[in-house]
Amino acid sequence: MHTTDSVSASGSRSGAASGAGPELRRVLGPWNLIALGVGSTLGAGLFSLTGIAASEHAGPAVVLAFLVAAIGCGLAALCYAELASMIPVSGSAYTYARYVAGPAFAWIVGWDLVLEYSVSVSTVAVSWAGNLDAFLKSFGLHVPSQLLASPFDTEPGWINLPAVLIICICSVLLIRGVEGSSRVNAIVTYAKCGVVVLFIALGLGSVDTANFHPFVPPNTGEFGSFGWSGVARAAGLIFFAYIGFDAVSTAAQEARNPQRDMPIGLIGALLVCTVLFVAFAAVLVGIVPYAQLKGDAAPIATAAAMTPYPWLAWVVEATILIGFLAVILVTLYGQSRIFRAMAQDGALPGWFGAVHPRFRTPWRADQATMIVSALMAGFTPLAELGELTSIGTLLAFVVVCVAVLVLRRTKPDMKRTFRTPWMPWTPILGILACVALMASLDYLSWLRLVVWLVAGQLLWFFYGRHRARSFAAATAN
Repeated sequence: MHTTDSVSASGSRSGAASGAGPELRRVLGPWNLIALGVGSTLGAGLFSLTGIAASEHAGPAVVLAFLVAAIGCGLAALCYAELASMIPVSGSAYTYARYVAGPAFAWIVGWDLVLEYSVSVSTVAVSWAGNLDAFLKSFGLHVPSQLLASPFDTEPGWINLPAVLIICICSVLLIRGVEGSSRVNAIVTYAKCGVVVLFIALGLGSVDTANFHPFVPPNTGEFGSFGWSGVARAAGLIFFAYIGFDAVSTAAQEARNPQRDMPIGLIGALLVCTVLFVAFAAVLVGIVPYAQLKGDAAPIATAAAMTPYPWLAWVVEATILIGFLAVILVTLYGQSRIFRAMAQDGALPGWFGAVHPRFRTPWRADQATMIVSALMAGFTPLAELGELTSIGTLLAFVVVCVAVLVLRRTKPDMKRTFRTPWMPWTPILGILACVALMASLDYLSWLRLVVWLVAGQLLWFFYGRHRARSFAAATAN
């Protein structure tokens, strides 16, 4: 493996200082990384948010919203690929920010990523629980309402037990080894891609072109309510669907050849998902008039039921349940690796960085992620936090684009096995695209983000900054 001296040294010092023990096992190739990204990306955002984005914001132009989101994501992907080839260390945007601007700024980014991943995995787990109940009802079974809702839901229950259990099961898989969990993820990812392709192929014959008119419905007088502002709002909302793309960059220390494989995994996952997203959205709104999708939690099942293939709806519902598992698995994976990276820098207790002597996984970080995410999924209503996840992801993408610009100026001679093309315009346009998508989200998303970041700064001031300085001094000696 080819790394720069500074990165290699930093990595070795971090491992030693944190008491992490053995290194992570390098078992992931380019196809594993593509499957990792597709497995996390092809899930709740596509299956649930497409109907909301079409019925409340963009109409048939939700197809354009996916393309707009993909452009911003693609520009960021090119920047991610360069940084991953330069700094093949797990931790995603946190690690890149640490390398470029130091521990204080990296903490802000890492704290933002904690929000992004924790809220995302809990939201997906709650969605999985709801889909499980709907699936069981088709067989005359159901989950008791007290065990399917938190105490703070509109119709309160005791705990969302299925959501808690699925997070715990996926966490155990991760603790026992990334190689085994990556095989599970690959199988599930192929199943999800297969059912989406099947839906597109069989649904084409049921598309009514009249449903595409008007393609961009006229604005109702409010920003984000149809018209072109609605397309922008829909793009910001469905950016949630692209969160899995970031998870690929957390796997650098478990990739066999990160300088070569990380760019392939990042860009490959984005290309596969964008093609499937656009085709899926076009068929969905072509079968079901967009207004009828309002309030529909399972739009793909609704569309499948309107085709001449009655069995398709059942297959779709079953595959969605399985597909959510991959999203939960990969998101938990990304969160635990970010925790470990922050622990290696001294910003979190070294306990988070411990690697299991047998399984060679960051099992303590996996345990912490499991506990936090399970509690959130079991006791917190998270349906309204999809936009908060999107704004956190977009902020991380902005940081990555800025990092490429800074390192091209400050470290022009550093080895880059992949170079972002069309410099400096690619990162500049990436920043502008992501900021524009952030601006399209409502003020509550911004307020929640600010509150979360302020809380993180207080934690950094009273704990993290002292530990990080002590760590830096210890590793320098």
